[in-house]
Amino acid sequence: MFLRKTEKARLELSPGVRTLSLRERSLLLLAEGKRAAELHALHNGMGAQLLDKLIAEGYLIVETVEAVEVQLQPAPAVAQPTAKPANSAQALRSLPAARMYLFDMCERMFARRDPALADTFREALRNARDVESMLRVGAALIEEVVQLAGHERAQTIRERLKELLPEERAASLSR
Repeated sequence: MFLRKTEKARLELSPGVRTLSLRERSLLLLAEGKRAAELHALHNGMGAQLLDKLIAEGYLIVETVEAVEVQLQPAPAVAQPTAKPANSAQALRSLPAARMYLFDMCERMFARRDPALADTFREALRNARDVESMLRVGAALIEEVVQLAGHERAQTIRERLKELLPEERAASLSR
């Protein structure tokens, strides 16, 4: 017997809705596709009682193995267009991707440790209207990473940035 969430359960788990206890909500989160027996031991042995209550109130339904197997069978194959770029790594190379990576690194490295520095880099990246200015901001960000996290971390960021930049620009990223 496998458990499935109902629409009522999905509504309960949506943001801003809290009608069940924390234990009941945790069981709802874990229940999808699990066997009821797997969850019985949770919450100091109260899992079985809580599951029975959730089933009785319509949050969960119990399906047999056969019903689950029918759902797991692959759908008939439908011809999909196969317009893939010749090199998928090449498709990821773009200036916007590199710019977003720099914004992400700014958040990860500086937002909590040095919010003023993070603001400075965010503003500089927003104002970097051309490739050269964006690369200058990136180089400055990497230099700050050297000070904060060391050369290895900075080198990892530099290499990932080179992977994201178009090939003709990747070579211009100086050490």
